[in-house]
Amino acid sequence: MHNDFPLEKSTISRDPACWFCVAGGRGAATRCRINTHPVIRGLGALSVLGSGVAAHLSACSESTSRFRPLAGLLGNDSPHARLHAAWIDDRRALIHRMWSPASMAARLVAREAASDAGWSAADLRDTALVVGTSRGNAAGWLSPWPGRRPFRTMAVSNTIHNEPASAISIDLGIRGPGHVQASGCSAGLDALGVALMMLAAGKAPRAIVAAVDLPLVPALLDGYTASGLLSGRSRLDPYGPDCDGFIPGEAAAAIAIETTGDAADIRLIDHLGNTDARNPLAIPPDGGRTPDMLEQAAACHGDPAVVIPHATGTAAQARAEKAVFARAFPGAKPSVCLLKPRLGHTLGASGLVETVLFAAFLREGLVPPDMPGITRPPGMGSANPPVPGAYIWKLAHSLGGHNSLLVIQSPPSPHPQTT
Repeated sequence: MHNDFPLEKSTISRDPACWFCVAGGRGAATRCRINTHPVIRGLGALSVLGSGVAAHLSACSESTSRFRPLAGLLGNDSPHARLHAAWIDDRRALIHRMWSPASMAARLVAREAASDAGWSAADLRDTALVVGTSRGNAAGWLSPWPGRRPFRTMAVSNTIHNEPASAISIDLGIRGPGHVQASGCSAGLDALGVALMMLAAGKAPRAIVAAVDLPLVPALLDGYTASGLLSGRSRLDPYGPDCDGFIPGEAAAAIAIETTGDAADIRLIDHLGNTDARNPLAIPPDGGRTPDMLEQAAACHGDPAVVIPHATGTAAQARAEKAVFARAFPGAKPSVCLLKPRLGHTLGASGLVETVLFAAFLREGLVPPDMPGITRPPGMGSANPPVPGAYIWKLAHSLGGHNSLLVIQSPPSPHPQTT
């Protein structure tokens, strides 16, 4: 494996815990196994903001969200009719007699990411594939998908979590190593972490990472309502004084990554995770072990310029994250970028789709604009375009106490489109 630009000395000396480095202990000299960290080569997205990355970039110029009452999707007789949600408009694109709706969504974004990367059939043959999902094929299984007439012979396949991976591999001719990650709301971010480990171990030269969740299913909505997790509001302000729950959304996203790149590419620096081991439902009020994870990331890579928090909209999440940021950043704090006020909470897809959206803007030398009137954690301002080489952190959390963090780096040199 080789790359076209070297890792800066300052990064080498501060990367003792990075998977892509061999360390002699904190503060010791570090030698990188490869010349650089993997880079993002392609992006794919499907959500309430539209189909394709270009549609997502355009939709973020809107000053209002696209959340709508569920009556428009489930009918006026649904007990959830008045609750707001974020769903994919093009329902026909998710209908296929063989593949489930979730598999179709994952296949669409994987195609886009592979095309954006410019990978050939020969490139894809030995590519690794990792898929993250929380609810898998619940849509179309727990309740019928309107307009779909599934093949009876696919009944078993349509109910298992790994079918989206099967659909992608068959569609793109991917024959490299594969993995499916089902770690709740952090599944998409964790899937990217697994792919980074595969590349670091030399198992593949490139990978497609996809995440998908279509949770607007009556049985799932019943459970969220019973647990008191859903918001009764039409607007999501995750740190606002009236935050009362999350607004559920559908999404799929994909990232194509490889070990070769140039100075205009976004780099994937690290993935960290830990577990609170305290509460089966909510993040602890003090943030549990999340501050430890952030402190480890700062010790390894330096402080971030921007944090993209989990920020679901529940009061418990808001309280915990404020405590996390107060402890992890006792002095000057990074800026914050809130994306669920546009996307809704897309469960296992959320970490990856928010990473894709931020990366799409970052490739243009920009950041996603905030929704008007949004509340931010104390001391954390609105995000500005990071300087070349700055770090961006994406956080995710799962029910049961799992915490996940992705560290990415803005291109060391300006993208040609921005010069």
